[in-house]
Amino acid sequence: MPSADGKIRYGVVGGGSISQGAFMPGVGQTDNSVMTALVTGDAQKAQLLAPRYGLKAYAYEQFAELLADDVVDALYVATPNFRHREFVVPALEAGIHVLLEKPMASTEEDCQAMLEAARRSGAKLMIAYRLHSEPGTLDMIERVQAGDFGDPRLFTSTFTQTVKPSNHRAQDGFAAGPVLDMGPYPLNMVRQLFNAEPIEVMAMGVRSPDSGINTWDTVTVSLRFADERLAQFTLSYTLPDVERFTLLGNKGVIDASPCFGYGEGVAIKYHAELEGDNRVHVSPVVDQFAGETAYFSDCILRNQAPEPDGEEGWRDVRVIMAIERALETGKAQTLEPLPARAHAKREQRRAFTLAPRPAYINTESPTQ
Repeated sequence: MPSADGKIRYGVVGGGSISQGAFMPGVGQTDNSVMTALVTGDAQKAQLLAPRYGLKAYAYEQFAELLADDVVDALYVATPNFRHREFVVPALEAGIHVLLEKPMASTEEDCQAMLEAARRSGAKLMIAYRLHSEPGTLDMIERVQAGDFGDPRLFTSTFTQTVKPSNHRAQDGFAAGPVLDMGPYPLNMVRQLFNAEPIEVMAMGVRSPDSGINTWDTVTVSLRFADERLAQFTLSYTLPDVERFTLLGNKGVIDASPCFGYGEGVAIKYHAELEGDNRVHVSPVVDQFAGETAYFSDCILRNQAPEPDGEEGWRDVRVIMAIERALETGKAQTLEPLPARAHAKREQRRAFTLAPRPAYINTESPTQ
């Protein structure tokens, strides 16, 4: 049951940078959500973070104890990708709702296990596609789906950053590399804009000289969709920070940048080029984590299914796994056609003032 004042009680699983710097401060911006617990494998983080937010702290080994205690209605899970299943499945089976960071998992098997757990229990599983509640992104999706730019035919994107070799993401292989870490952004965006699923996947990757990263650090992906539509995006851990995409329809063009990021100064912006509208559209800076949390809490309180659900997460992961196979074999991968499904809608729009970013508590276990 929600708290006495009708708010959904959240436990945070994983105390890394995204939890500390974005989710935890964002919850305080909402009017329907509150944090009550923290689960972390880092005792020092627990000692410092729990008092900051008034949380009950649990070690990873005490997770079953958390599930048995009446302290949470939902969990926000932001552990490393390969550890999602071990926390999500028991939580769902206990009837606790889960807001899970993307990518949903590092294998399709893990995705299916989580989907089955949600089906068995009826607990809600939402994948944390924060842009599905962000006003500017929803505006672009709505306009494309309404036909403002004609038939969407081509999508291209560049999403790059420089990751230090000492970062855990640089040392855990493909499962923590740029495709799983950054790929869901352009991949999910083109799936939303095309309102369709890819049917063929090709990929090329390189390991840049002296990068120190133990997987492909720069990858270009090509996707074929039905009706002869194409998409291509490049991801990298060894290039300057860039985030942009271009969508070409047969009646107009969208150029968007910034389009995937969040935080201070990040206002989602796009340039529309079409007859009667050749201008830049800039959305306000909003707290995207507050927005997705408030939306999920609304779904729980109203007993509605969230739009970016577990199947949405799996649909991205199945393409990511095909990208890995394409990289390993050098051959195009065919995907089974899937029917279109509901895309993000205007009703999911949430606009909260951005919470101040607190000082990050860094310890010897930054991934915890």
